[in-house]
Amino acid sequence: MIESMFERIILGAAGVTAFTIGGFIALEPHTFYLSYDILLADDPSLLSELRGPGANLAVLGALMLAGLFYNPLSKASIIVAKIVFFAFPAGRVIGIFVDGVPSGAILAALAIEIAIAVLLVVAFRKTKAFT
Repeated sequence: MIESMFERIILGAAGVTAFTIGGFIALEPHTFYLSYDILLADDPSLLSELRGPGANLAVLGALMLAGLFYNPLSKASIIVAKIVFFAFPAGRVIGIFVDGVPSGAILAALAIEIAIAVLLVVAFRKTKAFT
């Protein structure tokens, strides 16, 4: 299913990105969000609501990476990568329209997410990952 080196590199980049960011959010939410100039309160409910999706993103990133090494997971890893890297920009764009323009760091994250999404489409344009 994953045939070329380009496909492997793009899926690997998506997996590493999702795993690293998700893990960072899950383990160090204060530090992660401070990098976006967001100061978090020490509210256990807030931190739980951030750690949960962070852990989810890390697991999805691990699934993307697993598809590189375990062929039966390759189709699922491609689908997951596309979902993750289209959903994040979609949510951010909705936020821009509803809430206003966020910080430059968040806009940079949006640009990176869009770039990864485009690269995933290019890399897997011939792959029938949704069939």
